[in-house]
Amino acid sequence: LLILGFSFLKGKKLWGDSTTLFANYGHVQGLQKSNPVIINGLQVGTVFDIRTDKDMRNILVELTITKDVYIPSNSVCIIKSNPISTPSLEIRLGNASTNLKNKDSILTEKSAGLFDDVLKNVDPVLYEVKKSIRSIDTLLVNFNNILDPRAKNNIGASLQNLNGITASMMQSTASLQILLNTQTGALAKSLNNVSSITGNLAATNDNVTNVVSNLDKTTAKLAQLEFDKTLNQLNATITELQGIVGKINSSDGTLGKLMNDPVMYNNLASTGNKINLLLDDIRVNPKRYINISVFGKKANGSALMVPLPDTLNAPYYIQKVKTN
Repeated sequence: LLILGFSFLKGKKLWGDSTTLFANYGHVQGLQKSNPVIINGLQVGTVFDIRTDKDMRNILVELTITKDVYIPSNSVCIIKSNPISTPSLEIRLGNASTNLKNKDSILTEKSAGLFDDVLKNVDPVLYEVKKSIRSIDTLLVNFNNILDPRAKNNIGASLQNLNGITASMMQSTASLQILLNTQTGALAKSLNNVSSITGNLAATNDNVTNVVSNLDKTTAKLAQLEFDKTLNQLNATITELQGIVGKINSSDGTLGKLMNDPVMYNNLASTGNKINLLLDDIRVNPKRYINISVFGKKANGSALMVPLPDTLNAPYYIQKVKTN
């Protein structure tokens, strides 16, 4: 009974025939005995034994296939990483007309981890973000050239803040890349620790396999996100804004003439001055404009020639009015 129980825990089939296959690896990524062997999401066997040379350059993994399945001779056995448990072996079926027999060796291939796939999609996005930031910086410099000195000072301070934000983003990007590094990053070390702790939970391999399948689907969805489309729309918006700034700078339209034509600006300031003078005169001498006296008394006093003292701090340009 003890022998039967030991064989069951090792993954051997108690009754009936089983197929033994051998796979050679240079690195097993924490693979352990009794880990599942999966074909198309279905467990068909387990890892029976793991042996290595004294120099640790070649690791021989013995697989026990307990289900009666045909495995083409050009099939490939890949180690699938698991972020919350020990790895598993996945056999990708080939198309050869001949099948592997008992005690044959199966082809092997190094598999990229889950986070390697994520990094392949993150790196191009980070490059496009840096490119967009440089375009925004150039746009702000051009816009700064058409403003008055006070506005230039304000925008200069904003650009300094933007440069600080850009430097922080670059530093954050570097930190993210270090964190996601699957070999030396802190995240990789944490995953290795988690893998060691959960190595004793091999009995829950079926549930872990479902979790890994869901993570693979999530990775595929992340790879399908339309980062390029969003960045293209951002670049198009920047191009349109550059066109608007160019028109303002070239004196096209009312806003361009107002900012670049001093004659128009002075005319508007003079008009504001006259309106202010008229309003002050109406307030001081209302009878000159509206006669509401019962006896018909005439308005006294002459018209104002300069604004009153309480309106000298008006926001528009004040010009002195000459008397004839």
